[in-house]
Amino acid sequence: SPTARQLAGWSEPPIRDEDRLWRIVDVLVEIGAQRGVSAAQVALAWLLGRPAVSSLVIGGRTETQFRDNIAAASLMLSGEERERLDAVSRPPLLYPYWHQQLTAKDRFGAADLVIDRSGI
Repeated sequence: SPTARQLAGWSEPPIRDEDRLWRIVDVLVEIGAQRGVSAAQVALAWLLGRPAVSSLVIGGRTETQFRDNIAAASLMLSGEERERLDAVSRPPLLYPYWHQQLTAKDRFGAADLVIDRSGI
């Protein structure tokens, strides 16, 4: 929207990969349209189901936005929907993680597997 902070000259937070951002938004919008809910609700429901996420901070400018955010707690995404969101949002592996994938994946412990974002 033309009133969005990023479009109104607000430079924080910086967008490091705009194409990646829009690919994620497109999947959130598609899943929301299929479910009859907002993309924001899909994003919050997805985050609530992520490993190591125990809570979210939500907010809104209007009561409608706030109610929509709260409804995310009741939205159960399918495995396929979660997989789509995981795949489109997976950050590229940086060193040493790409190196570990190549040399030590067979020795990963439980803690390593939680942070493993390679999808391999």
